[in-house]
Amino acid sequence: MTTPIEQIGSGEFNSPLAFATSRRDQGIHQLIERAILQKDVLLAYQPVVSARDTNTPAFYEGLIRILDEDHNILPAGAFMPVAESREIGRIIDCLALEMGLNSLLEQPALRLSINMSARSIGYPRWMETLNAGLARDGTIAERLILEITESSAMIMPELVTVFMADLHRRGISFALDDFGAGFTAFRYLKEFYFDIVKIDGQFIRNIHEDANNQVLTAALISIGQNFDMLTVAEAVEQPQEAAFLQAAGFDCLQGYFFGMPTTMPAWLEKPAQKAIS
Repeated sequence: MTTPIEQIGSGEFNSPLAFATSRRDQGIHQLIERAILQKDVLLAYQPVVSARDTNTPAFYEGLIRILDEDHNILPAGAFMPVAESREIGRIIDCLALEMGLNSLLEQPALRLSINMSARSIGYPRWMETLNAGLARDGTIAERLILEITESSAMIMPELVTVFMADLHRRGISFALDDFGAGFTAFRYLKEFYFDIVKIDGQFIRNIHEDANNQVLTAALISIGQNFDMLTVAEAVEQPQEAAFLQAAGFDCLQGYFFGMPTTMPAWLEKPAQKAIS
């Protein structure tokens, strides 16, 4: 077995940066494996509110989180880029789906979106998890939304189209996440079965004072409306942004201004105990 230094010298790593990146990825992979084995995996819930009534969540997004050895909560951005193309990414998708389905079972009024990668299509455990969850309650399918990023959908668009058509027949909805961030071919967008389009946050930040973002976002809204998709603005953080987006015609808004992701949503909070007089 070669040592890390020998690997650098042999050309397995082209540079110290490549070596450092590999070591970092290996450490993240081990962190994920430990969290899965010890069941240190949970969902954080963020509201997606109606633009007409921002006090009313249209649905919630369930965001996967893992705990490190010190029980610090790590967001998906800290580990999914490493896990995405590996089997452990498929396992994470399965766990997120399982936890989301349990929440839908426990909360009959809840509508919830769960993220998945197109790479999980055809992964046996993922479909087994979905089928088992749907069998427990006949209303779950119509309350479940599966979110697929634009970049993920374009990895295998033909397979995604067939997959979506099948699950649509079962009552499940789909959201196109991070729209505008990738390179969607519009001929595929016409064939996809997305019900919701979420405009990427890079177009939303400071939109009230950024003329370029205003033009681009108007175009993205028009595309969504043309395909009869509910439009959601992501990463809304300021009241000025929210006001502009409401006037621009968005259906829903999501971001820290309306609520941060929390592992203790309102339906999980214990009611306050009455004081003993």
